[in-house]
This record gives sequence, C-alpha cells and structure tokens, in this order.
Amino acid sequence: MSAHIVLVCFPVVFVGELPDKTMFASLVMATRGRPLQVWLGAALAFVAHVAIAVTVGVAVFSLMSHRTVDAVTAAAFVAGGVYAWKTSRSAGGEVLRPVPTRRGVVLSAFLVVFVAEWGDLTQVLTADLAARYGSVTSVALGSLAALWSVAAIAVTSGSTLLRLVSVRRVRQFTTVVLLVLAAYSAWAAAH
Repeated sequence: MSAHIVLVCFPVVFVGELPDKTMFASLVMATRGRPLQVWLGAALAFVAHVAIAVTVGVAVFSLMSHRTVDAVTAAAFVAGGVYAWKTSRSAGGEVLRPVPTRRGVVLSAFLVVFVAEWGDLTQVLTADLAARYGSVTSVALGSLAALWSVAAIAVTSGSTLLRLVSVRRVRQFTTVVLLVLAAYSAWAAAH
C-alpha cells in the first residue's frame, strides 16, 4: 500500500463526487431517515462500486502499456470534465424523491446509491486511477475515504453546504480539476 497514492486518489474522487447525484440523493434521504442509516447504506454501495472499479482498472492496466493507459486516462478525464461542465450549466434542476418510510433506510440508501453509481464519473475515475497506479488497495482506500466523506457531508450538513456554494460552482471547479488531470495524463503519455 502507498500513502502517496491514497493521498492522490482522495481529492480527485472527492471533488468528482461533490456535485454528484448520489450526494443529493443522500441529502434528501437523510431528511426522511436517520443520517447514520443513510450513510451506512451509501457506504456499503460505495464499497461494492469501488471493488468493481479497481478490479476493472487493474485488469485494463495489465492489458495495456503505460503510455496507452495514460492516453486513455487523459481521454476519460477530458470526458469527465466535459460532462461536469455540461451538468454545471443545468445545475439545480435535479429532482429527487425522499425515502417514503423510515423502515429499510439502509437498504433504500444502498439501492439508490448502487444504481446511481453505475458508469458514474467517480466510478470511472476510480477505475482510471487503478489502471494508472496498479495499486488496488491504495486506490480503493483513497477512493472509499473520499466517497464516504462526501456521503457524510451530505447526510450531516449537505443543505448548509448548498446554501454556501452553488452546485454550478462546484461542478465548474470539478471541470477544472479534471482538465488539469487530463493534461497531466496526456503529458505522461507523450513522454
């Protein structure tokens, strides 16, 4: 395990997850269920998705050269940046339905997050990071810590955060970070 890789993965995934639909879903579910139960359900779903993402990422890494992985990673970061920019232009339009009852909050949160995360930006980022670094444990720990942190923010103080910083600004910041990472990956692929 590499602390450096954990520390590199955490901010990338954290920033990518902040404006995400699962953050808003957790926030809304926490208004109807106990925040700890919502967080637990979301955390379990994130464990499943990170396991899938790092497995796919490392498999890709073993099949491709470092330059190819860097080029694919750069393209994925550009695609993520474009997606974040596009969603920043329509930010605030998401409508989420609250959890209908208090029973089964953990299961409801798990299912909502598990379904919402398929093909999500942070799942792709996690797979890309695993491919880039080839370290399943380090990437998984950094990504999980980031995802769990965002879920904790969402269930404890998400509404306050959204009053202080607009969704549009968070997504624009995400765009910049992803494009910088794309430029770095492209540079690494060229050298």
